[in-house]
Amino acid sequence: MLSETRVWSKIDLSKDGKQADCLRLPYSSNLSAYGWLPVPIVCIKNGEGPTALLVAGNHGDEYEGQVALLNLARRLGPGDVRGRIIVLPALNAPAAAAGTRNSPVDGGNLNRSFPGDPYGQPTAMLAHYVDEVLFPTVDIAVDLHSGGRSLEFLPCALMRPGRTPAENRVLKDALRAFAAPISYITSGKGGGGPTTLAAAAERYDVPTIMTELGGGETISRDGLRLAEEGLQRLLVQQGILIAGDLPPGPETRFMEVAGPHYFVYAPEDGLFEPLVALGDTVVPGQTAGRLHFPNAPLKEPVTVPFDAAGLVACRRVPSIAQHGDCLFHLLSDAVD
Repeated sequence: MLSETRVWSKIDLSKDGKQADCLRLPYSSNLSAYGWLPVPIVCIKNGEGPTALLVAGNHGDEYEGQVALLNLARRLGPGDVRGRIIVLPALNAPAAAAGTRNSPVDGGNLNRSFPGDPYGQPTAMLAHYVDEVLFPTVDIAVDLHSGGRSLEFLPCALMRPGRTPAENRVLKDALRAFAAPISYITSGKGGGGPTTLAAAAERYDVPTIMTELGGGETISRDGLRLAEEGLQRLLVQQGILIAGDLPPGPETRFMEVAGPHYFVYAPEDGLFEPLVALGDTVVPGQTAGRLHFPNAPLKEPVTVPFDAAGLVACRRVPSIAQHGDCLFHLLSDAVD
């Protein structure tokens, strides 16, 4: 039995046409006792057909997906679709407005908050709405991420491993249609695990693909283009977008995160000097970078090595690093 949501909207998701409004997320504050926080939502529907849920701004400091979904929502009309597209271009709206990963309202990391709580803080209420109101109506979901303030990625798409061979085929076919240069498979053990949006969607048998589109607190042109073109190709493949004007995308390179040794972390506080670039291929023992210590000017820098071979897909952006910060993230070719 579904728990009753406290989030509401004037949009009727069952109605044909194009509607734009906001979810109303209850929030009682010192200056607004009975107030709510607006979360933008667009619904484009035309008759019967599958439903796609398109999300960006799950983390508020990740911008490529937000711009891609705003462009898509303006461009598409009911005559372009068969079925329904639900667009949430800035899902964690308080974080998106502040340009932060987590919500400034309650400190919540939305992509670590599923399945949520209808009587919790705003971030938990919002996760609950997506989990119990939207997911039961959805046939495919896309959660657009990038590196945010602290990381920069090669533009890529990713998936959680399917629970069955059939699920794997569906997810890989979706990734082939999206056609990122790199598509990788991750269990999520290094991140949110079962508390992410994608893990929650899996419980409803909703195939979900994600992206990492750039980062560095700016907008990657390559990442934005990939999001826009990849979404168009995927929606055509799903039979939701009636016609697309793009040729098939390039063949994607399937890769994987083979374990925690594919990550490099700062062993202590310091100024990080990277010695490799995104897209480089590295080997075990190769120097990833050095940590310098301005407050101990005669102390020798600490050398930080790679523990695995692979492709450098992600790097830390701020030079100031604290013990435990992720500095690099590697990928290796997937083994079927």
